[in-house]
Amino acid sequence: MSGRRELLRLLWIIPPTLTFTSLVGTINVVSGSSMQPALNPEGPYQRDIVLVDRWSIVARHRYRRGDVVSLRSPLDPNLIIVKRILALGGDMLETLPPYPDKEVRVPDGYAWVEGDEPFRSRDSNHFGPVPLGLIESRIALVLWPFKRLGPVPQRVDTKRVHIEKRRRLMVQPIE
Repeated sequence: MSGRRELLRLLWIIPPTLTFTSLVGTINVVSGSSMQPALNPEGPYQRDIVLVDRWSIVARHRYRRGDVVSLRSPLDPNLIIVKRILALGGDMLETLPPYPDKEVRVPDGYAWVEGDEPFRSRDSNHFGPVPLGLIESRIALVLWPFKRLGPVPQRVDTKRVHIEKRRRLMVQPIE
């Protein structure tokens, strides 16, 4: 009887846990060097443990320039990548190589995402603007290494991004 009771207890815990992790947030590990210095600043073999905020994206559809987000790669839907939102629909942006055009207007419903380390990042300069539907979560806090505990810095390169006036309130310039 005790085994059956444990199974029922487990079955009771699973749905709320799955709901919480898919709608509210979870803890993830971020590896790679494309987001240096914001994430993994000590090298490609360093891994940051981060708190992931799904609620802002899934429930509130809150996309902000400067936020570091996780998204499905448009090149490989099985791969989750971590990039920073540089521009949103309506914004004009000066691109970096290898993007074929010098400037691009981000279509409504899309975002332009880039790694903080442009020469180590496969980002919108390779695959263009990404649909907002590919963005799964916002990286809220670095939890480990403990010496860097705190929010991920939010910043936007206002020299390259020309923000549409109706959305200007959501930008925080690089200091």
